Amino acid sequence: MSKPLNILFVTSEVEPFAKTGGLADVSGALPQIIKELGHEIRIMMPRYGTISERKFKLHDVIRLREISIPFGNESKTGHVNSSFISNLKAKVQVYFLANSDFYNRAGLYTNPDTKKDYSDNDLRFIFFCRGVLETLKKLGWQPDIIHCNDWQTGLIPAYVKTMYKDDPFFKNVKTVFTVHNLGYQGSFPAQAFDKTGLPGKVFTMDGVEFYGNLNFMKAGLVYADVITTVSEKYAEEITTSPEYGFGMEGILKKRKKDLHGIINGIDYNVWNPETDPHVDQRYDIKSLEGKEQNKIALCKKFGLEYHAGTPVIGCITRLVDQKGIDLIKEIADDMLKMDIQFVMIGIGEKRYHDYFESLKKKYPKKAGIVFGMSEEIAHMIEAGSDMYLMPSRYEPCGLNQLYSLKYGTVPIVRATGGLDDTIQDVTSSGGGTGFKFKKYDSKELLKTIHRAVKTYKDQKTWQKIMRNGMAKDFSWESSAKKYINLYRHLLK
Repeated sequence: MSKPLNILFVTSEVEPFAKTGGLADVSGALPQIIKELGHEIRIMMPRYGTISERKFKLHDVIRLREISIPFGNESKTGHVNSSFISNLKAKVQVYFLANSDFYNRAGLYTNPDTKKDYSDNDLRFIFFCRGVLETLKKLGWQPDIIHCNDWQTGLIPAYVKTMYKDDPFFKNVKTVFTVHNLGYQGSFPAQAFDKTGLPGKVFTMDGVEFYGNLNFMKAGLVYADVITTVSEKYAEEITTSPEYGFGMEGILKKRKKDLHGIINGIDYNVWNPETDPHVDQRYDIKSLEGKEQNKIALCKKFGLEYHAGTPVIGCITRLVDQKGIDLIKEIADDMLKMDIQFVMIGIGEKRYHDYFESLKKKYPKKAGIVFGMSEEIAHMIEAGSDMYLMPSRYEPCGLNQLYSLKYGTVPIVRATGGLDDTIQDVTSSGGGTGFKFKKYDSKELLKTIHRAVKTYKDQKTWQKIMRNGMAKDFSWESSAKKYINLYRHLLK
């Protein structure tokens, strides 16, 4: 039997500690499955001010009470707390790098009052990337693999390949860099580079420089030993098209042999209508009538009247263009003239907050809108909606369409990235699992919603489609095995 691996999983958010999107779900679930499969994996993330010490039983790691972390021409002090995430079979240690100046705030990356990114996000994540490596040395725990996720961790492969390459501690350490969303790159003014401490030769076109800026994402793409992304279709899209590559398609094309698409899984311990503690009535593929009870509870939660034959379309989203919110805005009036109800929870750009606030006032009996993020409401929407709306401009993987399948909530999606990989378009005989459209166009979206609503009227066919989706298995185990094979291949 092969020897177990040591893996450090580095990420900027982990469910249940801190979350803005799907990255947190992946970071909470994947390490637990890798641990179940017999490997030693630990997680490291920033210690945000939003993380409750009491709730999560955080404690100091004695030998990491004070770490001096080089920062430009000076050094800054960090310290490390620890906690655990666990399922029935695995318990994973989580380290939190703390520095009150950088992380003790009300938001993760964005000021919740102004809705703008923190102006020192460059410094916050330079400190984090360098701090991860210094913490490992002080801890004396040597990973085989450092698995980095998205731009916030992108400098780590650059450090390992340059400043730490002659350090015996990192001699055999390999880096994996996973792109969850290429649209967010961590691009900052050039002067931030001085704080990295990286050698000047790194700030070039072949290194971390991108149009005169320091680009964290590019650092990860250039210096990691292997790059992964979260679906096969998205791996193809980002090497072939500027629309998806956001300027990185040239680098990705060059590194195509090192680029692997591995679809995200979902955690059925968390997302499962048979066991979900957040829903009004638990149900499964054999007891679909329980879903109707959840629809009644959902309508009540959003202040809408329940109508038995009227489909509810649900949406849990960031209110940004990437998620197709501009398309929803263009067709909202036409959509709400149909025999449907619409419920949404979301957070994002102020212009969209304002728009959906006015939509709710215009259609008080048909549209229920909540701003913010709530795990309970998200679960209620998945359990109580008949359809789930996800018309993304691009979608590296997407998780909500996978949750929807499990809950018998039929997805309406644009055929891009992971949405195209995971949803089969419905046929006239009730084959398939959801409704897809290709062209990024509001008329195409409206036409697809019409098709779904028309199909819903034939409940026999509709229940067949629901069951098709509920029978799919997108659990994490097969994806976790692919990551482990990749780690082993890299170490050879």
